[in-house]
Amino acid sequence: MHQIELFVKYPHDVQYDWFSKLINSAKKTEWGIKFGYGSIKNYEEYKKNVPLSYYEDLKPYIDRLMKGEQNLLWSSNIKWMAKSSGTTNDKSKFIPVSQESLEECHFKGGKDLYAIYCQNNPETNIFNGKSLALGGSHQISEYNTDSYYGDLSAILIQNLPFWAEFQRTPSLDIALMDNWEDKIDKMAHAILKDDITNISGVPSWTLLLLKKVLEITKRNNIFEVWPEMELYVHGGVSFNPYIDEFKTLFPSSKLNYLETYNASEGFFGIQDTTNSTDLLLMLDYGVFYEFIPLSEIENPNPEIFAIDEVKTDVNYAIVISTNAGLWRYIIGDTIKFTSKNPYRIKITGRTKSFINAFGEELIIDNAENALKIACNKANAIIREYTAAPVYLGGNATASHEWVIEFYKPPENLEYFTEVLDNALKSLNSDYEAKRYHDMLLKMPKVHSVAEGTFYEWMKNRGRLGGQNKVPRLSNDRKYIDDILKLI
Repeated sequence: MHQIELFVKYPHDVQYDWFSKLINSAKKTEWGIKFGYGSIKNYEEYKKNVPLSYYEDLKPYIDRLMKGEQNLLWSSNIKWMAKSSGTTNDKSKFIPVSQESLEECHFKGGKDLYAIYCQNNPETNIFNGKSLALGGSHQISEYNTDSYYGDLSAILIQNLPFWAEFQRTPSLDIALMDNWEDKIDKMAHAILKDDITNISGVPSWTLLLLKKVLEITKRNNIFEVWPEMELYVHGGVSFNPYIDEFKTLFPSSKLNYLETYNASEGFFGIQDTTNSTDLLLMLDYGVFYEFIPLSEIENPNPEIFAIDEVKTDVNYAIVISTNAGLWRYIIGDTIKFTSKNPYRIKITGRTKSFINAFGEELIIDNAENALKIACNKANAIIREYTAAPVYLGGNATASHEWVIEFYKPPENLEYFTEVLDNALKSLNSDYEAKRYHDMLLKMPKVHSVAEGTFYEWMKNRGRLGGQNKVPRLSNDRKYIDDILKLI
């Protein structure tokens, strides 16, 4: 029985088998000894013995790993660290990547991704050409010459099996460059000679590269450059703000889109059907999952559920225990289950990326869907955006403020704003209540900014690169005030 079929048919058995494997593998590590892994016999004992952890809780162990110590969080040697900036914290995070997590999670996810795609598209020709992976960069850690860190995508490229190198482009010396402005230019020139059939990467940086290709070739669309191009694999951020811009570069239904949920901490989900963007939760990748209802996330003793206890249409924060030594780790993403047979999810946002200044509880899922409605009605296309509250004080009235960089701006920004506001009301009853008769929240303020504003802001912050994302929603004004200074 194929492993995907196995966990689809027996999801609970597969998850609890992995739970036992993980506990047994780590029982002689420093962490495992501290929390009594040798005596843990079931999930209930695990919940009782082992605390929930955030990055700050694991950081002392990770710092020691980067200096060369081993057998701290995981039993095998760890020499790679995935550098993750996140969207709500300026400090870089370094996520341990073990050989097991590379092979049993990330690479297995890549294989399953193509297996699922080929099953859904039996006439595919993607293996007749090259695969373009828009990765990050890596460098030797300043702590230890045997410890390396970099973007997860770069670590994956660096460790790909030899047979995968035959399909991938461009060469490693370009793919792993640090300077993203030079990298985009050199990559665009280098790949023109290749017959590319599939691309994977974060949408914003992929668009930048593709536009550079069109600029060099003087072609009208990407099919004129690569006629056999058929698949774009994306993930990391919502694709909604980018889909219309991609359609201008690929002006036909010939291009297939496939979404994944591949984070620095693990490969969690793959879009497995052609009629829905919901993600199949991958339960056999060395990850044991737990879920905290978002309503409980601030509770010091929150309710926590394993896979066999979840419900559909509830916002959950994901908690993971992995074969790289992350234990009951709250990664900061929120999801909803759309199905339990099989277990499919959609990503709804971040535990710290929301606006709840006045009890409106606006999450990214609300924002993305409202923006999509506003763009459809106002005939606009968004490139990037961020939003934050305007707090009461002095002469200021409470509202939400949006900074939006349009690929195609609306003819009437006031109309766009009105549609956005009404869409948010229809999608979020708490927002609607706070907007009632303008008693608390006033009409949102929307700024349309020049092309390149967000790129310039990210560049000023030293955040260029595939792993860096524009923060969408923030409960304070740190980011938005910084961007407004560029207007």
